[in-house]
Amino acid sequence: MTGLLLTRATLRRDAPVAALAPLLVPEVQSARASAAHRLIWALFSDGPDRLRDFLWREEAPGRFLALSGRPPNALPDIFDTETKDFAPELSAGDRLGFALRANPVIAIKEPGATRGKRHDVVMHALHTVPKGEERREARPDAVIDAGRRWLARQGEAHGFRPEAGVAVDGYETVRIPRPGGLLRFGQLDFQGVLTVTDPPRFLSALAGGFGRSRAFGCGLMLIRRAR
Repeated sequence: MTGLLLTRATLRRDAPVAALAPLLVPEVQSARASAAHRLIWALFSDGPDRLRDFLWREEAPGRFLALSGRPPNALPDIFDTETKDFAPELSAGDRLGFALRANPVIAIKEPGATRGKRHDVVMHALHTVPKGEERREARPDAVIDAGRRWLARQGEAHGFRPEAGVAVDGYETVRIPRPGGLLRFGQLDFQGVLTVTDPPRFLSALAGGFGRSRAFGCGLMLIRRAR
């Protein structure tokens, strides 16, 4: 196989792995994100100096999709894996259904700063809204509006145009304990239809991922031909 590979990896359900299920697939979302990060890294790490060169997302607890430029490691005692070539042939004007879980941020340049500081797009949209009931009421609309604006900017930069009516939901703040402190990021789910405007740029972005926190299950866009 050459080029990109798409792998579905599912934790085995036989007794040895099932006994470790509370550790491998914790019920608490933040703990599960941290455990999943380590599990997926085990599939693709082949040495202490290996840099992350794959994208992944959790389909369901214990079931993952990964996009990579090389096959995963064989871990038959832990995972059942299916790997296939990922080489879509795209032309300008093609319409694709897509699903994307992303950590969308916006860079805001502060006075006197040389570079922009990254902000969660939803919290940035709500920062002028007083906390409490007023913010809770404003949040659903902010999620949709800020999410769609972010996705449109991604499209302009990466060779696609989202069609109207993209669903934006699932907003949550993921908190992952780390040795240097707490890693915290916002996560959004997008689903809809897009039109390819620049196939080479779009394919390159698919391989690299969209948004931040790609090591923790964000950034992998799944596509299929739109009906």
